[in-house]
Amino acid sequence: MRRYGLIGNPLTHSFSKNYFSAKFTRENILDARYDLFSLETIGLLPGLIDDIQHLCGLNVTIPYKEAILPFLHNLDEIASTIGAVNTIHVGPNKQLTGYNTDVYGFRQSIKPFLESHHERALILGTGGASKAVAFVLKEIGVECHFVTRHKNISMVTGQKSNLFTYEEVNEYVIRHFPLIVNTTPVGTYPYTDAAPPIPYAFLTPRHFLCDLIYNPAETLFLKEARVRGAITLNGLSMLQQQAEKAWEIWNT
Repeated sequence: MRRYGLIGNPLTHSFSKNYFSAKFTRENILDARYDLFSLETIGLLPGLIDDIQHLCGLNVTIPYKEAILPFLHNLDEIASTIGAVNTIHVGPNKQLTGYNTDVYGFRQSIKPFLESHHERALILGTGGASKAVAFVLKEIGVECHFVTRHKNISMVTGQKSNLFTYEEVNEYVIRHFPLIVNTTPVGTYPYTDAAPPIPYAFLTPRHFLCDLIYNPAETLFLKEARVRGAITLNGLSMLQQQAEKAWEIWNT
């Protein structure tokens, strides 16, 4: 039995197991199993790798997309450039190669929604997922600025000029950034009454708000945008697209 799974902490919000279980049933894949592996610390990863027989691949979620890097033997070019991994191929002798399929998933999911005026983006958060989002947006010519709780996190992005704190996101900023992407876990089930602290009152129908969260289907972040006429997109399509890309990597 080929083994696959997701590592992170916590995993109560994740649809990944259900997605792959349904895929295996639908496609009559009888020799594969996908499980959730909640790790209290990333230091437990080597033990997990040793313990699971016939392990072929893993997905990686919050908070380990960057912390996983020292445990890998190889990185593909995109993952190396971004500095974050969400998919691991387990090869012969348990050699671990890291990939970033978030890039593919995000690119495919936003394609139908982007318009010419979505030329400047606010990315909420500076973690591993934010790096994949910025990579895609910069590739297609969108200017990216990050929003963080602490200004000294600027060392992560390498520039202070493209970094705001939440306190600095005012009417002027909102009006000049028609694309806003939430890459933080704020609003994820079961904490559905929370949302990133931005001034939603200044959103307009010209805005496009994307939330990488997919559970719940509509976060408070997206609801605030929808009631003001903005285009909204949750993270379910991205999840599905990146999962299929991961499956392709694991089976190539």
